[in-house]
Amino acid sequence: MRVTADIDVDDLTEEAARAELMRLGELLASANVSYHTEDAPTISDAEYDAAKRRNAAIEERFPHLKRSDSPSDQVGATPSDGFGKITHEVRMLSLGNAFSDDDVTEFDARIRSFLGLAKDAPLAYTAEPKIDGLSLSIRYEQGKLVYAATRGDGAVGENVTANARTVSDIPELLDGAPDVFEVRGEVYMSHDDFASLNARQAERGGKTFANPRNAAAGSLRQLDVKITADRPLRFFAYAWGALSAPLSDTQMGAVKRLAELGFQTNPLTQQFTDLDAMLAHYRAIETQRATLGYDIDGVVYKVDDLGLQARLGFRSTTPRWAIAHKFPAERAWTRLEAIDIQVGRTGALSPVARLTPVTVGGVVVSNATLHNEDYIAGRDNKGEVIRDGKDIRIGDWVEVYRAGDVIPKISDVDLAKRPDDAAPYTFPKICPECGSDAIRDEGDAVRRCTGGIICPAQAVEKLKHFVSRGAFDIDGLGAKQVEMFYHDDTLPIREPADIFTLAARDKNNLARLKNRDGWGEKSAENLFSAIEERRAIPLNKVIFALGIRHVGESAANLLARHYGTWEAFEAAVVAAQPDTPEWDDLMSIDGVGAVMAGSLVAAFSQEAERASIDRLVAELDVQPVAAPRTDGSPVAGKVVVFTGALEKMTRAEAKARAEALGAKVSGSVSAKTDLLVAGPGAGSKASKAADLGVETIDEDGWLALIGDA
Repeated sequence: MRVTADIDVDDLTEEAARAELMRLGELLASANVSYHTEDAPTISDAEYDAAKRRNAAIEERFPHLKRSDSPSDQVGATPSDGFGKITHEVRMLSLGNAFSDDDVTEFDARIRSFLGLAKDAPLAYTAEPKIDGLSLSIRYEQGKLVYAATRGDGAVGENVTANARTVSDIPELLDGAPDVFEVRGEVYMSHDDFASLNARQAERGGKTFANPRNAAAGSLRQLDVKITADRPLRFFAYAWGALSAPLSDTQMGAVKRLAELGFQTNPLTQQFTDLDAMLAHYRAIETQRATLGYDIDGVVYKVDDLGLQARLGFRSTTPRWAIAHKFPAERAWTRLEAIDIQVGRTGALSPVARLTPVTVGGVVVSNATLHNEDYIAGRDNKGEVIRDGKDIRIGDWVEVYRAGDVIPKISDVDLAKRPDDAAPYTFPKICPECGSDAIRDEGDAVRRCTGGIICPAQAVEKLKHFVSRGAFDIDGLGAKQVEMFYHDDTLPIREPADIFTLAARDKNNLARLKNRDGWGEKSAENLFSAIEERRAIPLNKVIFALGIRHVGESAANLLARHYGTWEAFEAAVVAAQPDTPEWDDLMSIDGVGAVMAGSLVAAFSQEAERASIDRLVAELDVQPVAAPRTDGSPVAGKVVVFTGALEKMTRAEAKARAEALGAKVSGSVSAKTDLLVAGPGAGSKASKAADLGVETIDEDGWLALIGDA
């Protein structure tokens, strides 16, 4: 079977991207619990950052595939039951990451685009070391420390007030602070204190810590405050939450105010108006990294003007006005022992390098992506040298690195060490799973198995997607169980409809599920009950679960909201052909393009796939999608189109504000459009709106309409 992690983001198909987002979601959810709740990371910081970046890169390339439980929308982890809970008045968010100078330049360009600033317009940033510790929020009222809470899941943290009071860098009383003041920063442990702590722990026969971050987090989250008091914890302040009065007009001024109030702030924090100077500061800090005396893993850049920060606002889990520039990953040389071919849900043949295990960035690496056959050969199928092609052969010494992707990449080949008998790799033209021909369409970098539903690798991956969390999410029926049932000859699940006949078939089966290894009466009953609960399921879940190419979770939501019922959706897709009203209506949905529409039509026109869908729907009670709630917003549930030039806000700001108020922003005018906001220079969209009788207002009218909503 194919491992989607072995494929570069640029080479992912729609189906592979969906599966990879599922895998990354599970990996990161588990890592968050291990890191934030248990203080015992199961993966390295570099691997965690890489997983987050790969997830974000896939979501950026396939925005319609973003999962409802996306790691991009998660901050930290659910607080431990061992502590009381505190709800943050202002959410504690995480930061987006940059891994190169180009990423920082793009960050600056995004800021300027959002704010409508010219490339050469003055714009100041602050740059500060990113401390590798545990985030903490401390609330003061009338100058007195009231409580301290960990970040938790961003909304609710753990009450560690008693423990925080033992940290010498955290004052009990403040003079001159706002009446309500939440200071935020990082609890950490110095290298010297970490070494001394581990030495004492070893002498006492106690637990030693893997690194200072784990030691700091584990020490602050002790249920016995006496243990925390015995640990040498420190605190750097760099941010704030709820305030009854502003600290300053700028980030740099606010940091200085924090120092004046008695908090430790990082002396390497500086203000810059030039990107090159800021990047030089990053490199200077990187060279000092080993001598600072505490762990950092990058530099954080923030827009300095707090008014601009307010305009930029936030995404679901990160501010638009800040980014963490992480330090680069490590590299290592090792031998390529073999090349394996794995087959995925769409039939794509993906090559994976099997390596002599080597440690890279604190993680033992034994696999690396090889992208596709051209990358391995170094030439395309016409014999032309391709960009980044490597001419990789079994037996080669290769350099591997771990940067923006979870699975390492090969960056170089040492030709001087190539064995004399190393032959060019011949990419298979036969599927290793089912023996069907594997063909490569003109212009496609991927070779695909033609076996379709007879190919077990494709069928199993489709079923895994069907039961995934973003789809039917059936308790007790995960990837492992899907594998078991698929290969079971007495009680098989070969297509989605088989799931919903499982209980009935089990009753007539001599080898009852409850009597099999790994099962029992209770677990079998629980599975059948969980399946039964999923018979009634919302339309959007069904559409997503079908695994139609190019139709992700976000797109399924759009389609469900547009059509409302399964009957309306099915009838429209079956009837949709180019130049028909149904096709035009489908294409009018913002976020649906010709490629996605074509995939939908193809899925319902293929006899075998349509029959499988019909058998499934016959077992279900597909629930219509409820009409949007208004919640007092004047535009909630309405389709809004912006056209022409906006003068009082950028297009990005206008769209973000509309979506925040519950509106659906479309890129084209249709009969479904409720409101057109037309600025100077409005052209064909304004004309079409007039022809359709769509209400049209100018920018001032839009601002008056939404008011303070």
